[in-house]
Amino acid sequence: MSKGYIPKNLDFDSEARTKLISGISKISRAVKSTLGPRGKTVLIESVEHMGGITITKDGVTVAHSVYLDDAVENLAIQMMKDAALRTANTAGDGTTTAIVLTEALINEGHRLLKPEHNVTEVIKYINNFTKGICTILKKNSKKITKSRLLDVATISANGDAEIGITIAQAYNKVGTSGIVTVEKSMSSETYAEVTNGIRVDRGYTSNLFINNQKKDECILENVKVLVCDTEISNILQIENILKPIIQNQERLLIIGNCHSNVINTLAANVVRNGLKFCNITPPNFGYKQHELMQDIAISVGATYFSEKTGDDLSLIKPSDLGFADKIIVGKTSSVIIKHAAVTEQINTRIEELKEYQKNSTDKTEIDFVNLRIASLAGAIGCIYVGGNSDVEQKEKFDRVDDSVCAVKSALEEGIVVGGGLALWNIGNNWNENTDPLDNTSRDSIVAKEIISNSIMKPLEQILINAGKNPDDITKDNLVLDDYGYDAKNECYGDMFKMGIIDPLKVTKEALLNAVSVATTILSTNAIVTHARIKQD
Repeated sequence: MSKGYIPKNLDFDSEARTKLISGISKISRAVKSTLGPRGKTVLIESVEHMGGITITKDGVTVAHSVYLDDAVENLAIQMMKDAALRTANTAGDGTTTAIVLTEALINEGHRLLKPEHNVTEVIKYINNFTKGICTILKKNSKKITKSRLLDVATISANGDAEIGITIAQAYNKVGTSGIVTVEKSMSSETYAEVTNGIRVDRGYTSNLFINNQKKDECILENVKVLVCDTEISNILQIENILKPIIQNQERLLIIGNCHSNVINTLAANVVRNGLKFCNITPPNFGYKQHELMQDIAISVGATYFSEKTGDDLSLIKPSDLGFADKIIVGKTSSVIIKHAAVTEQINTRIEELKEYQKNSTDKTEIDFVNLRIASLAGAIGCIYVGGNSDVEQKEKFDRVDDSVCAVKSALEEGIVVGGGLALWNIGNNWNENTDPLDNTSRDSIVAKEIISNSIMKPLEQILINAGKNPDDITKDNLVLDDYGYDAKNECYGDMFKMGIIDPLKVTKEALLNAVSVATTILSTNAIVTHARIKQD
């Protein structure tokens, strides 16, 4: 046997698809029980979490925790996770809906596809119908208002009105260009803080810079700002700018690495001569540091002196300094506030970052770009999530994170009726215009039936989780576009007026990612997996 050889198992045709469907059913059963206002929590044994336990209603967290012994079933699960994760990365929410739709599409395809059908053609029709559905969703969407923003936040937090209010208030303060992030609180309280400026995760390099002893902060107004990643090893390197600043009794913030001798010299002048200096080190590391420093320089209007571009700091001039209306430098973080209007250069940079973000699939990178955009726009909110126990805090954190992302998606593309009704209405009232190709072929007819039946499943699952029979609820009542059933309060009404709404982007991305994974599985006829060695 050659080195590195791994034995393989082969599965074909109906046997292979049966195993795939078995894996899909298992993960879907675990995840879809969390859907809707009356969805259930899932208890997960987790070696990655303190105490070994995670309790959550977050679909992607549940999906991420599932692995099965059977190799083919596990392949299906990894593909289902892909649909959920892509939805989470793109829209921030809708992961459970994506899994429910994926399972429905696969089950309907398995039930309706016969040997006489051309699977390739059926898949082509399904993809085209999906584009038509997305067009209808966009046509039926509405722009978000302040009151509807609160509804989106509350629904995405599984009906928690307190969390919804906290998130809505944070977004109302930061505006449409601002960003809201989520962190764990050091107490049991859940609260929001909004920073009107650039937040830098670095504090003062010497406590001698502190001028507000009560808060242990250095607070300066009308400050000149030097931005560099070149180490300042000698005070003479910045003599060109220090002389006019001292002569004019101005204030200076240095964002850069300073040698201990330089820090001591600056601090001594602060204490003995009453000069207004402060120093913080550059934020983050590696390429992220370089990009964040560029953002800071653009925001304050400074020239960025960098080792990477071979800049000589000794050539610095007073005109190379930026300006901030106020700085608040604490022990571990700093805020740079600038009240001036956003410049054309900043707007250009924001648009470049948004374009880059569209082409990124890594959530960590997407979140990093979000923070950069927020810093440039000048408003950052943070929701600090607390809990009476580590387990409670983790469960609440997942809900808050989903809700924050859902609000962001709603601000970007608008909202549609929630509770699964937006897709249910399209499936129930299928319009021939949804089919951009011919409607008479055998493959087109079966594709239409697969997609129309599948997109009605999220609403039905929400009703099942609420202990209702979907046929009883939908039989005579869901006849108008915005009229539906409130599963939480057990009443009928206008979904928009009742505040039951979903971001268009979440619904659309859940459908697109579900179709992508489902059609791949439906077209699979052979599966190759590593052979598992069974232990005695």
